[in-house]
Amino acid sequence: MKLSSTSITDGHPIPGGFAFCVPAESGHVSLGANRNPHLAWSDLPADTQSLVLICHDPDVPSRGDDVNQEGREVPADLPRVDFTHWVLVDLSPERDGIAEGELCSEVTARGKPGPEAPDGMRHGINSYTDWFAGDADMSGDYYGYDGPCPPWNDSILHHYHFTLYALDIARCPVEGRFSRDDVLSAIEGRVLAQARIVGTYSLNPDVKAS
Repeated sequence: MKLSSTSITDGHPIPGGFAFCVPAESGHVSLGANRNPHLAWSDLPADTQSLVLICHDPDVPSRGDDVNQEGREVPADLPRVDFTHWVLVDLSPERDGIAEGELCSEVTARGKPGPEAPDGMRHGINSYTDWFAGDADMSGDYYGYDGPCPPWNDSILHHYHFTLYALDIARCPVEGRFSRDDVLSAIEGRVLAQARIVGTYSLNPDVKAS
């Protein structure tokens, strides 16, 4: 089973067109085009009945004390936690990929609607749901893809894992509003194979791109 992309090269920086935020001269960052990247797959196991796609960043600061604070830096030795950027289930094995910008092409305040997606697919919520929970202008359920926006003062490079799972069931057993953790729990024991691409991203000009 193989996963590939014309948008992202494995182990290399993610282009700004696929990011939630991009560097800016004023205010450090501005909103990006936030397009979902192109992804393609091949050599699925013969018994594949559906696919699940998840993107997450395991390099997010576990505490927000220094995050995006002038004159401060998020230390490299701070423990890190996961941040989910995309949860998509019930992809048909008849599909061979997802086109660039097919499911997301801008930042949507308060989040895109869900869970329903084209072609019988369903989107889960991503971690911007929690990140913006206390923001009067941005709070809401963020379904589908929303790209990288690591702290602009983080001292480490962030890594974005796009993982495709081939399942032996036709429908992922989650309902309604669901998260990455819900999906991973639901597909335990049903995964035939998996494949991954990892892209990198930083908004800190002092951090090396790769």
